[in-house]
Amino acid sequence: MPKPHARRLFLAHAARLVVAGTALPLAKPALAALPNARRLEFDHTHTGERLSVVFAIGDRYLPEGLQRLNFFLRDHYSGEIGSIDPQLFDLLFQLRQELDCEQPFQIISGYRCAQTNARLRSTGSGGVAKQSLHMQGKAIDLRLAGVPLADLRDAAISQGAGGVGFYPHDQFVHLDTGRVRSW
Repeated sequence: MPKPHARRLFLAHAARLVVAGTALPLAKPALAALPNARRLEFDHTHTGERLSVVFAIGDRYLPEGLQRLNFFLRDHYSGEIGSIDPQLFDLLFQLRQELDCEQPFQIISGYRCAQTNARLRSTGSGGVAKQSLHMQGKAIDLRLAGVPLADLRDAAISQGAGGVGFYPHDQFVHLDTGRVRSW
């Protein structure tokens, strides 16, 4: 028979676990309410998935948020998950602030594995570079509902951080964390 003291300790520990277990689901939405939380929202045009995620608090990236973003921005052809450069998320966050827009980014392409990149190049898809930064998790193709594509491009160029490609015919802007350039 357990000692009364040991039983009390066990029950107190179990109660703490129950309270913690119910508080965890409440903690995630509370992250977005923090004044220094950096949050992004996305709609994926190919998978139909949606994501709203806090990826950083202050200058600290949240590993769970980055993992969710890596999965969301996976190669939608192969399903392969890459590691996306967190600086890309910083750039997107700054763009939303500059454009004063709360709409989700509409994602056309995020990470792209080498096989997908080669296949897209061989089928004549325009603008697919042989050494695409998409394969390194440093590029994204997107648009922002309610924001003219040229305004999105101009805001991205004004950031002075990486490459900006403008594809009005295909209705997207390419952003990357490579060297500063535009086309």
